[in-house]
Amino acid sequence: MRQSPSMRNTRQADHPVDAQFTERWSPRAFNGEAMTEAEVMALLEAARWAPSSNNGQPWRFAIALRGDALWDALLDSMNPTNRSWAAHAGAIVAVASYQLAARAGSEAAKPNAMHAFDTGAAWAYLAMQASLSGWAAHGMGGFDKEQAARAIRLPAEHSLQMLAVIGRRGDAALLSDALREREAPNGRRPLTELAVRGSF
Repeated sequence: MRQSPSMRNTRQADHPVDAQFTERWSPRAFNGEAMTEAEVMALLEAARWAPSSNNGQPWRFAIALRGDALWDALLDSMNPTNRSWAAHAGAIVAVASYQLAARAGSEAAKPNAMHAFDTGAAWAYLAMQASLSGWAAHGMGGFDKEQAARAIRLPAEHSLQMLAVIGRRGDAALLSDALREREAPNGRRPLTELAVRGSF
């Protein structure tokens, strides 16, 4: 991924991993370039192949492109800070999950305790594919869920998990002073704080 000198990636992995994992990050500065439906669908194709419990595939996506009525509605659901930078992206994807699942041969769907977890895996695949394709994706929770759910006409037995903002990286100078200071790949806790051999 190309980065300006001021945004050079200083992340260091504790163990050997492919560079795609440390190079992916979530910028807020976008350049306003429009995306086509085909370009967004290519990213969602990657999300489609995420793993899920019993292959339930609970993820659901509602796409809004620049100029769509849904674009304006989803922007309006965001808090003012998020709206200020998301307005320069190329697409907004509402990421939802279906709360039920039916096993093969089963007559009725039953509650799926893994629906949100599995949908998170699909979001990760989307974000990674965006980075590999020269786009950037930033997931957010800072929006009015009820308002956004109405905008996408979220069906019953579905949960709206987050909004994914996708676009081309832009100049950080477009951001507010407070956001500009944060416009860089962030770090991670040491793996020794997160993983133990044996019990916690």
